[in-house]
This record gives sequence, C-alpha cells and structure tokens, in this order.
Amino acid sequence: MTISRIKPGKRFSAAVRHNDTLYVAGQTADNEAGTVEEQTREVLAKIDALLAEGGSSKAKLLSINVYLSNIADFAAMNSVYDAWIDTANLATRATIESRLASPNLRVEMTAIAACD
Repeated sequence: MTISRIKPGKRFSAAVRHNDTLYVAGQTADNEAGTVEEQTREVLAKIDALLAEGGSSKAKLLSINVYLSNIADFAAMNSVYDAWIDTANLATRATIESRLASPNLRVEMTAIAACD
C-alpha cells in the first residue's frame, strides 16, 4: 500500500494519493472578492495543478463535489465548469448549497481521480 500526501498543511493535505486513486481536498479561491465565475476558474486551476502533481488529469476524474454558498450561482458556476470539464470523460458530480469557511467564498470543490 502506497500513500503520498501532497502539500500537507497544519490540518490537512491538499491531496492524498492512495495507490492509484487521488483524493483532492476542498479547494477555494484565494480571491474572495471575485465573482463566482472568477472563483470557479481559480478553484479549477488549483484542481488541475493538484491532479498533475498527483499523477492524474481531468480526463481521469471519477467524482467531483461542488459546494456553492448560494445555489442561485449554479448557472454561473456551470458556465465556467462546462468549458473546463473533459466532456469525453465525465465524472460523477453533486452540487450542494452550503455555508463555506468564509462569507466571501462563493464556491468550493473536492475531487477524486484515478492515477497513472
């Protein structure tokens, strides 16, 4: 059994690879003043970087959870997500309205992906 921790911090790792599966922790935007579209782009860029560092890619995504502070942002978030996702290799997905860690955060995402 092989476990690799990517960018471990004080409370959690940004991602953990267990054998051939990569688990990406909740990613949020650093720019809390941004629109939901801007925050979504930043979150997806962070996920892309962690997937690459963990030996995976969005083509190997298995599951994504999207947390929105306001479900009214669903269409705006999807406008960015739809341009990013690999439509030939769609993951499972759930979108949930939830209170996030900061009142200025609009979106958070977690992901699970297969690895090389």
